[in-house]
Amino acid sequence: MIEPSTGQHVEAVESTIQEPVGVAFQGERGAFSDEAVKRYFGSEAEPFPCRSFSEVFRAVAAGEVKHGLVPVENSQAGSINDVYDLLRQHDLFVIGEISHPVNHCLLCLPGQKLSDITRVISHPQALAQSDQYLRELGVEVVATYDTAGSAKMIREENLIGVAAVAGKGAAELYQLETLAEGIQTIKDNYTRFIALGREPAPRREGAAKTMLVMATAHQPGSLYSCLGVLSAKKINLLKLESRPSRQRVWEYVFYLDFEGHREDAGVRSALADLAAHTTFCKVLGSFIRNA
Repeated sequence: MIEPSTGQHVEAVESTIQEPVGVAFQGERGAFSDEAVKRYFGSEAEPFPCRSFSEVFRAVAAGEVKHGLVPVENSQAGSINDVYDLLRQHDLFVIGEISHPVNHCLLCLPGQKLSDITRVISHPQALAQSDQYLRELGVEVVATYDTAGSAKMIREENLIGVAAVAGKGAAELYQLETLAEGIQTIKDNYTRFIALGREPAPRREGAAKTMLVMATAHQPGSLYSCLGVLSAKKINLLKLESRPSRQRVWEYVFYLDFEGHREDAGVRSALADLAAHTTFCKVLGSFIRNA
C-alpha cells in the first residue's frame, strides 16, 4: 500500500517570517552543510549543529528544530548511504533540495608550510573527494566525523604538522591558514542536500521532482515491472538507488527520483499502478526541482 507521505519545496525563508527558524545539520559551524543551510533557508535560519545524521533526523522528528538539511549525494563520491537508510526509518517529509558547490581547502595553524604537514584529517567524503591531491602530498590520512570539526580540532588542540580538508568558511571561523585551495579531484564538485520537515509544504509553481522508496517481490522481473509503470506514464526517471532491506539477507529496497509532482494526474496514476507491483511503497516528498 502506498503511504500518504508527501513533501514540497520550501523556498529560502520568506521576508514575512521574522522569527529564527531552527535548522539541524551534521557537523560543526563552518561546515559545507552549514553553508548550505544559509543558502537554502536564508538569513533567518538558526543553525543547529549535530554530531551525526541520525541526530539531525531525531532533532527534526522530536520538534527540537523546524527543519533539517542533509546531503544525499556528491557529484564525485556518490550517494550518502546513511541518509538514505534514515529516510526510510523516520516519518519525515522531504520538502526541497539544493545543489551546493564544494571547494575543498587544506587548512593548518598559522606559520606552517606545506612541507611541515605530515597528517591530514577530515570527513571520509572530503578525503575521498580529494584523494588524488592527498596521494601526491604523501601524508598520513585520518578520517574524522566532520570537515569543519577537523579544523576546529586543529585550533583547539594546537595540532602542529596536521592539516584539515575543509572550506574557507572554516578557515575564517577557526583562524587557520589556507595552504591550498580547490584540492578536490574533480573541480566541478557539488553536493546535493535535501531539506526535511515534519509537515509537507504547499505546492509551488515550477518543475517538480518526487522521491519515493519501495520494495518489490523477490522474483524475476519485479523491478522491471515497476520501472515499466513509469515508462508507460512517460515519467522520466532521474535516479535509482538500492539499499539492503535489513529484513532479509540479500534483499533490497529501491529509492527513486523522478520528474513530476505526486498531485499530477500522470504521477497519481503511476503511484496507484505501483501498488500492484510493490510490497511497500512510500512517497518521501514532492518538491521543486533545484538540483
